[in-house]
Amino acid sequence: MDHRFLGIPELTSVPRVAVVIDVMRAFTVAAWAFSRGAERIVLAPTVSEALALKEGHPGWLALKDGAPAPGFDAVNSPGQLRTRDFAGRTLVQKTTAGTVGALAVADAPLVLCASFVVAGPTARFLRSEDSGPVTFVVTGEEGRADEDLACAQYIGERIAGEGVDAAPYVHRARNSRAADELSRGQRRGCHPDDVELCLEVDRFPFAMVARREDSLTVLRPVTVPGTAAH
Repeated sequence: MDHRFLGIPELTSVPRVAVVIDVMRAFTVAAWAFSRGAERIVLAPTVSEALALKEGHPGWLALKDGAPAPGFDAVNSPGQLRTRDFAGRTLVQKTTAGTVGALAVADAPLVLCASFVVAGPTARFLRSEDSGPVTFVVTGEEGRADEDLACAQYIGERIAGEGVDAAPYVHRARNSRAADELSRGQRRGCHPDDVELCLEVDRFPFAMVARREDSLTVLRPVTVPGTAAH
């Protein structure tokens, strides 16, 4: 199937089907937040808008990249989120690459956000929708981040059928620049377990679909039949 793999700067038109990839760490974090009970995640275009959304909606929580900051309740780290209780809560997420990519294709008829932890469910969802060719938005490093490209290519192969060996794709992600920076603690707001958590394949049994809800772009989990959590 003739999928496309584009960086955010290469998006010149609205695709029919978009899968936005951010392995380290936005859409690994989003999946963990849903696993910890979050009802939905609102994707914010700027830090100031993330804070404004939180302030305008009592009970909402906000998270972003980097070190802890006033007004934000969490950082973009799966290692730090995995023990949090978000039952029934709405989170507002702003990151450097993942949320930017999702908002860039928010007008597409079908948008999914993905990482390795939801790779299989994402592929099965697209197969069940008979989606046809997919535009994969490789958000890191203007489309050159190997962890994101590897994940995108892995999902693309799995759309065609099961039985795809994840190991070569995970190996590429493990040896990416992002993994190296996280492992060495060069990115603020990280946890020692972040890389390994980002490399778990099919950790969760849902895909994550982004849709317009009023003026917001909202990410929600969608359970995919035949998929079990690991």
